Amino acid sequence: MTNLPHFRLTNWFFKTLFSALFALLITSNGYASAFNNTHEYTLSNGLKLIVKEDHRAPIFVSQLWYGIGSSHETTGMTGVSHVLEHMMFKGTTKTKAGEFAELISRYGGTHNAFTTRDHTGYYQLMPNDRLELILELEADRMQNLRIDEEQFQRELKVVMEERRQRTDDRPTSLAYEHFTAVAFAGSGYSHPVIGWMKDIEGLTAKQAMDWYKLWYAPNNAVLVIVGDLDPKQVYAQVQRHFGSIPRIEFPQNKPITGLGYRSGQRRIEMKLKTRLPHLFLGFRAPNVITAEHPWEPYALELLVGVLDGGFSARIEKELVRGTEVASSAGAGYNLHSRGDSLITISGTPNLQKGFTLDDLENALIAQLDRFKTEPVSELELARVRTQLIAAQVFSQDSISAQASRIGKIESLGRSWRSLENDTAQLQAVTTEQIQQVAQKYLTSDALTALRLLPIKTATTQPLSHSSL
Repeated sequence: MTNLPHFRLTNWFFKTLFSALFALLITSNGYASAFNNTHEYTLSNGLKLIVKEDHRAPIFVSQLWYGIGSSHETTGMTGVSHVLEHMMFKGTTKTKAGEFAELISRYGGTHNAFTTRDHTGYYQLMPNDRLELILELEADRMQNLRIDEEQFQRELKVVMEERRQRTDDRPTSLAYEHFTAVAFAGSGYSHPVIGWMKDIEGLTAKQAMDWYKLWYAPNNAVLVIVGDLDPKQVYAQVQRHFGSIPRIEFPQNKPITGLGYRSGQRRIEMKLKTRLPHLFLGFRAPNVITAEHPWEPYALELLVGVLDGGFSARIEKELVRGTEVASSAGAGYNLHSRGDSLITISGTPNLQKGFTLDDLENALIAQLDRFKTEPVSELELARVRTQLIAAQVFSQDSISAQASRIGKIESLGRSWRSLENDTAQLQAVTTEQIQQVAQKYLTSDALTALRLLPIKTATTQPLSHSSL
């Protein structure tokens, strides 16, 4: 072995190290038991309850996921799901505005909520002797929400200010919003979660209440509880508080519609008051919900990890520290969503080194083209695979993260049990499969590109890079 070339010894050493670490991760108690002590129940009204025991601390997290988000909204009513999330804290026929938060705080807990394209969720972290309180509060606002017109109008102003601070006053965020709107043209995913400002301004209390009555029901909800609790006792308490709530007939969560994977290249140029130019590139691609071939999403996840999986990833190593064409850049991909996902690559050119948006885009496209002609090395694949498995293992340290993994996949209509196959799916992906998905999905006629330019230096010069 000592006679081998140094680079071969190094590759052998690190490949062996990654393999050993990978084996340790997937056989460790942390991951092997990730879904042990998980119990599933379904009430007669359709509410699904999933209880996962975790007795490391005398606490629990409760997450109630509703299968409703911005992708269900129609033009003219964008943002209604998010506004309704706000109103869910403003009182019911039994509780006053602010009383929900006051009770949680009184007993040492924390709480919040979120809205996404696919779902709306409400969660609390509490001592394990306060489950009864949480169930009573959540069951109450599932069926007894009260929306006062004056209070609704005040909350609309809060949401509009939130939009201004998070999107309208941030050029990169505003550009990304328009980028996704074009990338998902014809799809419910083209709506921003917070809604378009004109739509928010026109929303009424009646529209919010109608939306509540249409979607907030036990048969459109998943309740996930993780912590130091007895599953049978949890089920009995959930049955007592939620069992009498009637199910409703609501529109089925049909697949997201929209343009296909290869529907023609689309380019946008935005000129805003910003100091630095920015580039977004996107390619529509399937995920674990929509994929025709189950292995493809995992190959795509690994491909994105090779691009942007830490300090040793290609973008950081070759474009930020290497050629220095980018002052910053990254890539992303959502493995779980109701409709097709988007592979996104974005970055800012290194102006101090004299590089332009053209230079950055050419460099990023070259990186993508490389996947099509040159298989990923086994060493790179082992490193990224280990990182992804490690993230799954470390997520078990948090009961909130455990609940979120289960709640997200369940609210999309897929069983939490499918998560047990993620490791095996990642382990089975080959370098050839990564090359295949690159050739299939990273094509010029699937590209959406947006250039954000400072107003004073805006230009519409044609690009010089290859056509993918």
